Amino acid sequence: MIPHIRKQPLPTGITFVVVLVATLHHSVTQEVAATTAVPQTSAAPATPASPGNPERGHYNVTNGNGTVCLMARMGLQLNVTFINTENKTVQELVNLHPNQTKPTGSCDKDTAILTLTEDKTNLIFSFSLNVTSKKYHLSSLALSAAWPDMAAPLNASGSGLDYLRGTLGRSYMCREEQSLMVDANFSLNTYQLQVQPFGLNSDQFGEAEECELDEDDMLIPIIVGAALSGLVLIVLMAYLIGRKRSHAGYQTI
Repeated sequence: MIPHIRKQPLPTGITFVVVLVATLHHSVTQEVAATTAVPQTSAAPATPASPGNPERGHYNVTNGNGTVCLMARMGLQLNVTFINTENKTVQELVNLHPNQTKPTGSCDKDTAILTLTEDKTNLIFSFSLNVTSKKYHLSSLALSAAWPDMAAPLNASGSGLDYLRGTLGRSYMCREEQSLMVDANFSLNTYQLQVQPFGLNSDQFGEAEECELDEDDMLIPIIVGAALSGLVLIVLMAYLIGRKRSHAGYQTI
């Protein structure tokens, strides 16, 4: 007599995989978001209405012989706190419009300056190069604005900054939004940024060095994919071992 062989149900581990992967993805996303969160100005008033992401502009600086010595491609949004004509503290988000913005500047051996002017707004980027390490960074940022709703013109600046770090001959790239804090009244939000202030060749960007925000975005799917593959392999092995043990318990009579 041949005993009746029961069909083995799929292990409950399959359900466990789905739940665990969803939980893992949620926790990893929350952790990355927490580590890259933009710090908020403690004294800022209510969050202003967003004008939407700014248009990406193309800005060049040429030296005395007409050669491009600085290139920047970026969308820029000013985050400004000021006293308005009603004597109230307000916070505004203002986008720069590339078709209304004029770039000027200068380049030296270890210093490059980009000035963007739109109507009554001036934004000045100063880059510094360490000729020994061949590393550059944004060392200062200054804003002057005289908007109609301001009680008085605003001047905000920060020196000793360490943003947009890159290597001589290479460009710095950050596709994600990032916030560059300057002082209590001014920060600059950048979008789809690529800049190279030193070592340009034939008006072309050098190899891009990507920011940590972009690298984190690439890391999340890699982590989730690896975890999913590992869990599926573990459940499959457990299922096969379980089937082998079940068959070993039956004998043909």
